[in-house]
Amino acid sequence: MEKRRSDCPALPPGWKKEEVIRKSGLSAGKSDVYYYSPTGKKFRSKPQLSRYLGNKVDLACFDFRTGKMMPGKLQKSKQRLRHDQLSLAKGGKPDLNTTLPIRQTASIFKQPVTKVTSHPGNKVKTDLQRATEQPRQLFWERRLKGLRSSDVSEEVLRTMDLPKVLQSVGLNSSDETLLSAIASALHMSYAPITGQTSAAAEKNPAIWLNTSQPLCKAFTVTDEQIREQELKVQQARRSLEEALMANTLAQAAENSKDTAEGKAT
Repeated sequence: MEKRRSDCPALPPGWKKEEVIRKSGLSAGKSDVYYYSPTGKKFRSKPQLSRYLGNKVDLACFDFRTGKMMPGKLQKSKQRLRHDQLSLAKGGKPDLNTTLPIRQTASIFKQPVTKVTSHPGNKVKTDLQRATEQPRQLFWERRLKGLRSSDVSEEVLRTMDLPKVLQSVGLNSSDETLLSAIASALHMSYAPITGQTSAAAEKNPAIWLNTSQPLCKAFTVTDEQIREQELKVQQARRSLEEALMANTLAQAAENSKDTAEGKAT
């Protein structure tokens, strides 16, 4: 990767802008932009920068990628808002578009978007085409094989470990595929998750497979396992609370340090 660091005139003195250009991989040629405070703290996004600076700098017109103030964008939005208000004041008709809103992102949850108004004569209509259950492809979970999630630094995230009671059914089945199947079944089905209850599915899954259940053998969840998971959740919440408290104290100490340095200069 090639790194280019320069001063940022749009921010207070001492702030640096760093542009990292990727040299290899599928994202070769693309660049990532970071900002460094005078104390060396790194910022990866504009919201992080806004929370840190607070009311010291107005970042409404700040372009995070170029590091420059772009007042033209804010001026255009103000002009558009002023034009709409004048149009309504002169008797113009407001936008009364009655078309149903469409979900712009693909969701695995069965939550159709409906438009409900308070008029007593209106009736909510259901989309019959969406209500019918679409057929599923056999072993569709294998299409997710080899796909791994990564963080902002492109490091692959470690997947969770499944209990030993969950065993895959079929050839070339892995824990990652089984995890995807169980997660999808929990989100897309209201029926209990029991696994493949038929013993014939282990001999020939292509014929005796129950498509409404994940690709695993039949299993049962005991009360002891539920108590163990509750204990893990409580420990995770305590760890998260301690981490948030430590982060708050660190930010307060850093802000006081920056304030002291500013007064000293």
